[in-house]
Amino acid sequence: MKVVAFNGSPKEEGNTFHGIKIVAEELEKEGIEVEIIHVGNKTIRGCLACNGCVRNLDEKCVIKDEVNEWIQKMKEADGIILGSPVHYASVGATMKAFLDRAFYVTSVNKSMLRHKVGAAVVAVRRSGGVPAFEQLNNYINYSEMLMPTSNYWNVIHGTTPGEAKEDEEGKQIMRVLGKNMAWLMKLVEFGKGKIEEPKTERKVFTNFIR
Repeated sequence: MKVVAFNGSPKEEGNTFHGIKIVAEELEKEGIEVEIIHVGNKTIRGCLACNGCVRNLDEKCVIKDEVNEWIQKMKEADGIILGSPVHYASVGATMKAFLDRAFYVTSVNKSMLRHKVGAAVVAVRRSGGVPAFEQLNNYINYSEMLMPTSNYWNVIHGTTPGEAKEDEEGKQIMRVLGKNMAWLMKLVEFGKGKIEEPKTERKVFTNFIR
């Protein structure tokens, strides 16, 4: 089994990375491979709202950049970790641009992420961690992914790179998340062919202005 983790911080080994790394270490103890991809230092523009991905249905965004490669990595993975720093009580802009495009493509192409295991991780200096955490969870929920939990919100604190390693509660949160994620992934894997999955329902759209 494999997990792909996306680090939305501009810093390659900042506190977002260290939060993801703690989760990854628990997964690796259970024999699950983890690949960490650095998103936050790339130049990723936002969705054009052109619906080209809907018309083409080729599992690609019409904008040709790293996002299409990352979409395929998400498709191939059994689990996905979304990690972001907090910018103005929100997810980092580059990370959001990636998520908006990637999750729209995966949703319109036969729900590519449905029933994969997904978790969100946030690193913050002081406040705004929970709003950013909720934003990341919205992508996971919309895709019918399965979400492991921890013993608190998945937020780790630190200012300078590496300072999060001094947050004892935050580190425990990440360890518990990693253990629960590995357990849930194994349940999904062992249940394949034994327990029938619920059938996919066609999405219903309701407009409130007529």
